Amino acid sequence: MVPLGKYSLEDAKQLIKLARDSINTKFTNQVVKYPEGAQFKQERGVFVTLNTKEGALRGCIGYPLPSLPIAEAVYKSAQNAAFADLRFPAVKENELSDIIIEISILTLPQKCDSKDIIIGRDGLICNYAGYGGLLLPQVATEHKMDRIQFLESVCEKASLPKDTWQKKDFQLQKFQAQIFKEEEPGGDVVEVGKNVKG
Repeated sequence: MVPLGKYSLEDAKQLIKLARDSINTKFTNQVVKYPEGAQFKQERGVFVTLNTKEGALRGCIGYPLPSLPIAEAVYKSAQNAAFADLRFPAVKENELSDIIIEISILTLPQKCDSKDIIIGRDGLICNYAGYGGLLLPQVATEHKMDRIQFLESVCEKASLPKDTWQKKDFQLQKFQAQIFKEEEPGGDVVEVGKNVKG
């Protein structure tokens, strides 16, 4: 059993390769094999983010909760980020050489108070009146948000007014993530930050 936040760089390289292969298979019909090892069979929450070399978001979809083995979750999330993120047109084959893949392996979400959030470490999940939203930890850092701005942004992600986080029945959870990304499309993989406790 891999403890939360303890996936190795070698593990991440295999998962990111799996993510790229899963997108490629839409164009090539190749058969993609999941990597071998118990760590890839653990159920983990995971998100796959696609960015252009220029840093523009091209897709981001995942599983907040550990509902699937991580290899399967990465495979499906990568395909969904490429072809089913409704904010963007589907990725075309000639775009793949311009796309950098990032994976975020999540800890279990925990209920929290709005005062308990640490920027750069915590991601947020909110729920209110049937609406829900999620922001990964790196979103606050990349956009230089403070705690209030991050709370407002997760409300907006849920299609709620940005001050909804102050409502009595607003439900807030935080989580951490171990983040890995390609340095360039299809290139070396690095771990981004160390924002996972333990």
